[in-house]
Amino acid sequence: MDSIPFRDGNIHTILDSRYLHSPLEVNHSLQTHSSLIRRLSQERELEGHLGCVNAVAWNSKGSLLISGSDDTRINIWSYSGRKLLHSIDTGHSANIFCTKFVPETSDELVVSGAGDAEVRLFNLSRLSGSGSSDNAIAPSALYQCHTRRVKKLAVENGNPNVVWSASEDGTLRQHDFREGTSCPPARSTQQECRNILLDLRNGAKRSLADPPKQVLSLKSCDISSTRSHLLLVGGSDAFARLYDRRMLPPLSSCRKRMSPPPCVNYFCPMHLSDRGHPSLHLTHVTFSPDGHEVLLSYSGEHVYLMNVNHAAMNEMQYTSGDVSKLMTYSPTINGVELQPCVSNVFPNGFPIKKNTAAKLDKCRKLIRYAKKSLDDGAPYYGIEACNEVLSGYSHIIEAALKQECLCTRAALLLKRKWKNDAHMAIRDCYAARKIDNSSYKALYYMSEALSQLGRHEEALDFAIASHSLAPSKPEVAERVENVKKDIATAEAEKNSKTNDGASGFDSRGGRILSLSDILYRSEVNSDASQDGPRSERDDSDYDEELELDFETSLSGDEGHDLESNILHGSLNLRIHRRGDSRENAGANGSCELPSSSQNSRTSYQPEAAVDMKQRFTGHCNIGTDIKQASFLGQRGEYVASGSDDGRWFIWEKRTGRLIKMLNGDESVVNCVQCHPFDFVVATSGIDSTIKIWTPSAPVPSSVAGGSTGPETGDVLVAMESNQQKLTRNRDSILPFELLEPFRMHEIANSHLLFAGSIFGSAYESGLISMGRPLSVVGALTAERHFKDAQNNLEH
Repeated sequence: MDSIPFRDGNIHTILDSRYLHSPLEVNHSLQTHSSLIRRLSQERELEGHLGCVNAVAWNSKGSLLISGSDDTRINIWSYSGRKLLHSIDTGHSANIFCTKFVPETSDELVVSGAGDAEVRLFNLSRLSGSGSSDNAIAPSALYQCHTRRVKKLAVENGNPNVVWSASEDGTLRQHDFREGTSCPPARSTQQECRNILLDLRNGAKRSLADPPKQVLSLKSCDISSTRSHLLLVGGSDAFARLYDRRMLPPLSSCRKRMSPPPCVNYFCPMHLSDRGHPSLHLTHVTFSPDGHEVLLSYSGEHVYLMNVNHAAMNEMQYTSGDVSKLMTYSPTINGVELQPCVSNVFPNGFPIKKNTAAKLDKCRKLIRYAKKSLDDGAPYYGIEACNEVLSGYSHIIEAALKQECLCTRAALLLKRKWKNDAHMAIRDCYAARKIDNSSYKALYYMSEALSQLGRHEEALDFAIASHSLAPSKPEVAERVENVKKDIATAEAEKNSKTNDGASGFDSRGGRILSLSDILYRSEVNSDASQDGPRSERDDSDYDEELELDFETSLSGDEGHDLESNILHGSLNLRIHRRGDSRENAGANGSCELPSSSQNSRTSYQPEAAVDMKQRFTGHCNIGTDIKQASFLGQRGEYVASGSDDGRWFIWEKRTGRLIKMLNGDESVVNCVQCHPFDFVVATSGIDSTIKIWTPSAPVPSSVAGGSTGPETGDVLVAMESNQQKLTRNRDSILPFELLEPFRMHEIANSHLLFAGSIFGSAYESGLISMGRPLSVVGALTAERHFKDAQNNLEH
């Protein structure tokens, strides 16, 4: 990690340039200089909350910090004094997930959103005391029109009158303080709030080719600070959506469910666009400071960077058909016959100039280092070296060198085998083939990548093509034979499963669904009639019988998970469906669904999506659905994210290179927010405290500890542990907040009702917290109560 120098210049040289350049430009360069990042360490721990801190945000001047917590309080902190100024008892009845200062109000107005589906506005000038002694004050505005948890708020620079709220009910609402300071609760029959800006209750997509038809439970939203008409949202599928607020229809009410409005762009890495896995969803979306890029953080996945500007869309946009083309062998790509590469000119056709010789020599050394890393079995650092070449010098390196670097990185990725490394290798092989078709390596590594993904038929095509180019290479011939064996093994397994197919059904003929299938479908059904009163929804949404079996496993090689308070086990739900509430929603619920023709697959024309330009790996995001990924500094040259292992990570945006790992929480770091002007970072998570980080370490390093002392663990060990958690089946991690819909509904099954009461009691007693994983102690307690209760029922 320390072997490749950074290229942001000597800090003394930058300081001297203040006489020649704009002081503002110099300040931007200094704010997140690499030398400051290397010295980042915990300066202060702010105490004042009594529960998990789920949200932190700075005011526009950077003089105040606001935080929201499971204790339902909003705290205001002084930046200069690092002390608590005000603590507001908000009156929320559930965890606060988001809070903001309202712009242009002299920092007197603050807003909060919580798990009770409410948005509350407070005027700080009405507070009588200071510190933690403040009494509860009545909200200046109270909006109760959401039907599910409010996960994110957005404000617009220069607009003191409006706040936007994104909720898991599938709507993004616009609250204008000038039009009203309250609205009837969702359960009220008089509710007619016309404040829905985005109705995405039929907006979720299983894949890019599928039409949107499920409820998109919104998890995050953001408004561009440079082009305020641009709105970005993300939720319970793999696609972030960019909207132009000027092109959206007028505000609507919840009485009629609307078809989702067309968006400007979908954002999704190509390899995630056709998965259709219900557990894959976004936890955070945000614009870069200049508004030209967006950052997406996925649950069970990595963090991805993408372009917003249309000028860069041509090479980054793709359609659903491009996914299969990427993995299918063809002697041509995009209808163009591949040509041998030319190695003595730049991509622009000009001869190599002498002043670039040093840079090219550096690239060759980095590639040699990468190849040595491949031979030594240390792929991580070799991948870093290739990233430096391809991200920093791709505009000057010759085609042959670029093709060599792409193939080398593909081999390193396949050797490392982190989550989605095989997909990244396929990208590199595809790009290498576009440069040169005379080398067998791109075909060889493409075959290996497809084998790792279980696509053996396609892998054989590429292996045979590689063998035709290099018939004398023994490793290529061996690859062909290995793929043939893989095909034979897969066929035998398929026949074995076919013979045992009856085991996939119970004795009564009901299909056994996975936890993900159950939760995904239940979320759709629970929202099918959400426009009516809550009491009606609670009785009508679940026409099913459920059988629940809770088992835990804490033995073997799961020590790392115990340290991070994540329980591995199994939750088996068997469903015997009596009917599909989605089909009957129009009759039983008060909402009116769009006609089926609007969502039919035959008439639907799939849109294009914007692909990734950079991936950031090393952290783990599976335990909570409020985990943020943020840009650091006014230029946004670095990216940071929290992690389930209690650390937070900083990467260089350009190369994706990890440059700092910091220990920030006993369990999970969820929030990372950089000061608007200084290089000061506030983080929070499962702990009840907020950590303030400044470049105050006496010695620069790649790791830093928190209050527990210096981080002594090896960086690669921590990253490998996180990757192991990501590659496991996500259903083995049990986020109990997803079971809340089952706890809220009455089902005619005594075992499930009792299980629901156990989970509910565990939640209400604090053993389970919304937005955090179940702790080991809490899980064992819940399991013990459940088994005791089961024994009592049997007797």
